[in-house]
Amino acid sequence: MTHQIVILAAGMGSRLGRSLPKPLTALSDGRSIMRQQHDNIRAAFGDDARITTVVGYRAETIVEAFPDVDYVYNDRYDQTNTSKSLLRALKATGRAGVLWMNGDVVFDPRVLGRAVDLIEREQSFVTVNTAKVSDEEVKYTVDDRGLISALSKTVRGGIGEAVGINYIAAADKKTLIQQLGRVDDQDYFERGLEFAIIENGLRLQPLDISDLYAVEVDFAEDLERANQYV
Repeated sequence: MTHQIVILAAGMGSRLGRSLPKPLTALSDGRSIMRQQHDNIRAAFGDDARITTVVGYRAETIVEAFPDVDYVYNDRYDQTNTSKSLLRALKATGRAGVLWMNGDVVFDPRVLGRAVDLIEREQSFVTVNTAKVSDEEVKYTVDDRGLISALSKTVRGGIGEAVGINYIAAADKKTLIQQLGRVDDQDYFERGLEFAIIENGLRLQPLDISDLYAVEVDFAEDLERANQYV
């Protein structure tokens, strides 16, 4: 089975204060953020995994660093958010289910191993951390079936945070594409997922990885924390 993987790496990452795209930021072990993502992907799914990267800001630097993957270019990277980058990637990856991640997430290799069972069962999911619930992060709640019922930064009573590694099953892909097409340019992709839950009955399962590390690197202090793990 060939797994379809998407990395969202079009943004400028200005909050970290680096000139290069954030996924090329060096970690303390000498790898870039994106290199550790590639290593984790290959460890979980082997060399047959097909990686598609959405690029925008200084795209040539990422293409030069990783010439052997597929690319989708978001020429409106400075005017749109992750919803529109993911939309372009989903349209470019055929009918198969897609595992996608933000290009600035440093994470434990075991995260993807834990996700394999859900992927093989074609169950859409969002990885979550229930150990903390910060106001500025994307939060979620669940219904009485244990499926995600709300997913956004404005969720009240959130029981955990979304980590930034997710899967959309083949059967749910068309619905998510439609919803990502209607959300605002500045919306995160979670907005499309939330619409799909409310309007289309998308069954989205939380995958708890609270015991494993996953750090979304937005600021210098996030990078310091990520470097404690790698």
